[in-house]
Amino acid sequence: MSIPQPERGEARIRQDVIGVNYVDILQRSGRYPVQLPAGLGSEAAGVVTAVGPEVDGVAVGDRVAYGASAPGAYASERIVPADLLVKLPSGVDSSTAAGAMSAGLTAGYLLRRMWPLDAGDAILITAAAGSVGQIVAQWAKLLGLTVLGTVGSAAKVAAAEAAGCDYVLVHGQDDIEAQVRGLTDGDGVAVAYDSVGAATFDASLRSVKRRGLLVSFGAASGPVPAFELGRLAAQGSIYVSRPRLMDYLQDPAERSRLTTELLGHLATGRIAIAAHHRYQFIEAAQAHRDIEARKTTGSVLLLT
Repeated sequence: MSIPQPERGEARIRQDVIGVNYVDILQRSGRYPVQLPAGLGSEAAGVVTAVGPEVDGVAVGDRVAYGASAPGAYASERIVPADLLVKLPSGVDSSTAAGAMSAGLTAGYLLRRMWPLDAGDAILITAAAGSVGQIVAQWAKLLGLTVLGTVGSAAKVAAAEAAGCDYVLVHGQDDIEAQVRGLTDGDGVAVAYDSVGAATFDASLRSVKRRGLLVSFGAASGPVPAFELGRLAAQGSIYVSRPRLMDYLQDPAERSRLTTELLGHLATGRIAIAAHHRYQFIEAAQAHRDIEARKTTGSVLLLT
């Protein structure tokens, strides 16, 4: 099968490494609907092999990566809008980039765009051993924040601690609200970031301080059930947000600033990507099964 030439504003990439994210599973299973026919995957890294007219940001031979694309990254070659691509600095290899773009940009907008956080503030991140959770923990420590993380099992505590969490709690084992309150002098956290959804939302909400924020940015355990808005007032005028990454990347200038900050942290090693789970491209189904079985921590990669 021949690969078509890129059209205006597009580039063709030979992809070396593809990032696997939980949203891929949600789309594959139909829990997040996509317009069919569709591929899977939203991030990868590789080398530009051709560019279409009116492309001046990248050139043939450039090492590049992208994240937060339309589904279709599970491919050895792909044509994408050139404005999605970022050139990789010498200190960032393809595996790091493919494991960091979507998760890293998510961590970036959560910490840098959603809520004013000051050094010394406490935050809570669910799934702290996951790809987003580990980047959030590392980035938060660079900002001088106190990081409380939650994980789904005791086996994942070490990974969350290694990423920089000051305290790690285990769902189903620890009383999350009581522990969080105890660790924050009774106040609660300034912001709770919850990517798990139904199974953790209530505990996350109860852990937020007066006039703090709960960010529900995922639903790995299922969608959050409806709740009475008056509860937010009763708990202390709590704010709740349900954001999407793409709404924080629509402005090219904002996307560039966030990407530049992320790549700077990766190139200098201030943020490291834990990519312990690597699969050959033909093993994509096994990668999905392992993620669903909660056998993975950090980033999951497919090698082409």
